[in-house]
Amino acid sequence: MRYATFLEESLKKAGALAIKNFGKVQGTTKPNDNNQVLTQTDLQIGSFLIEQIKEYYPIYNIIDEEAGIIDNKSEYTWIIDPIDGTSNFAAGIPTYGIMLGLLKGDIPIAGGMSNPYYNQICIAEQGQGAYLNREKISVTDERKLQNCLLAYHIDGHQENPQQTRKEAELMAEIILRIRNLRTSGSEPIDALYVASGNYGGLLNQTMKIWDVVAPQIIIQEAGGQYTDFLGKAIDYSNPVSKTSSNFTCCAAAPALHSQIQEIIKNTNMPNTQRN
Repeated sequence: MRYATFLEESLKKAGALAIKNFGKVQGTTKPNDNNQVLTQTDLQIGSFLIEQIKEYYPIYNIIDEEAGIIDNKSEYTWIIDPIDGTSNFAAGIPTYGIMLGLLKGDIPIAGGMSNPYYNQICIAEQGQGAYLNREKISVTDERKLQNCLLAYHIDGHQENPQQTRKEAELMAEIILRIRNLRTSGSEPIDALYVASGNYGGLLNQTMKIWDVVAPQIIIQEAGGQYTDFLGKAIDYSNPVSKTSSNFTCCAAAPALHSQIQEIIKNTNMPNTQRN
C-alpha cells in the first residue's frame, strides 16, 4: 500500500498532539458560522500535517481547513481536517477525530481517520480494502433498513430556518424506518461505524471538502456506497477551487443505500445546495 505508512504515522503523531491538549483548550466561534468552532490545537495539528506532506510529497497540492490552499498545480491533492468535531473537543467530549484524504484528479485514492481518544486509526487505499488498526473491516451485510442504526449529522441554518425545519421533517421520516438514530457529532467517528458495520449508514447535508474525501475512500473500500445526499457522484473536479463549496453525503451498505435514497426521493426535500 503506497500511502498506508505515511497515513498511519502522520495520524498517530497528530493524534498524540490532540490527546496532549484535550480538555485543556477553549474554542472560539468562527465568524459568520455559529456551528463552527476553532481551537489552537486545530492550527497546531494542521501545521504539523502540512509539514509532513511537504517533507514526503513536496509537489502535491494541499487543502487544510484552517490554513487554506497550497496549489502546486499537481494532479494530487491532500485534504486535511485537523480536528473534526472541534465543538466536542473544546467541550471536553472525546468524540472527535482527525482526517487526511488524497485525491488523484477528482478521485479519492487514499485516506485515513484517527479517533485519538479511542486509539483508533482507520486507513484505506483504492483497491486495497479498509483497515482499522491494521485489521480489515467491512460494512454490514444487513439488508433491512429497519434493523439498522443510522447516523444523521444536522446543522442549524439560522440564515434559512425553513431549511432546517424541512430537513428535520426528512430526518423524522428516516427515523420511522430504522431501528434508531445515532450521532457522535464527528464525521470520523460515525464514518468508522459505517465502515466497520456498526451503523447501516451516515447522512449529512452540510459539509466541506475536508469532511468527505477520507470517509469516502474508507467506506467504499469497506464495501459501501458513498454518494452525495441525492445519490449522485460527488464532484471533486478542480478541488482547490472548492474550499467554500457545500458538500453532502449519503453513505451506506449498498442494499441500505438504495432504501435510504427511496425515502429521500419520496420526501419533500429542502433546497439543498449541491456540491
